[in-house]
Amino acid sequence: MPRAPTVLRMGIYGERVLPHIIHTVCGMKVTHPFRERVCADLHGEVVEVGFGSGNNIDFYPQAVTKVTAIEPSDTAWRIAGKRLQDSPVPVERSGLDGQRLPFADQTFDAALSTWTICTIPDARAALAELRRVLKPGGKLHFVEHGLAPDPKVQRWQHRFNGINKRLIGGCNLDRPIVDLITQSGFRVVEVDVFYEKGAPKFVGADSLGTAVAS
Repeated sequence: MPRAPTVLRMGIYGERVLPHIIHTVCGMKVTHPFRERVCADLHGEVVEVGFGSGNNIDFYPQAVTKVTAIEPSDTAWRIAGKRLQDSPVPVERSGLDGQRLPFADQTFDAALSTWTICTIPDARAALAELRRVLKPGGKLHFVEHGLAPDPKVQRWQHRFNGINKRLIGGCNLDRPIVDLITQSGFRVVEVDVFYEKGAPKFVGADSLGTAVAS
């Protein structure tokens, strides 16, 4: 009996409170240049895993004809409501779990993931699914935070990873993003590894680039 209120609070926090926090933090202006870069060459039909509250909508180029959104949070989807109404690109929520995409092989021209691979429980499964549903030559566009290039920063990431996962809905600080992408059958075409200005290095080590489904 004493544990029930704790479970309830964690459920409410994860389902109703955390999506608002993520919406605010991930929607800050400092993220806009990264979103613009990662979305720049998207085209055709795009599958976006971890759509969240639609922070990428303003950055879809005109060449995008449709976005299929994978988003497990009903709260995040509701927050996206106004953006969805105003979006010049049709956006359809068509899945809840990036690890099991309900689409046929070779469906999409491109895929988009922004600060999402860190949180999906089985990142390799999700990446394998993205590779499966991309057409031959289709690209995954990604910007993700993960394992830093410097061993000193990595030690801090490993140290704080557990508490970060508990507070931020399973978000890992120390996943080797580029390695995960290549191990899942993608060929990385370009990648820029950098620290976000103004953020602690152990939470702001980003990888931004594109990878081809090979």
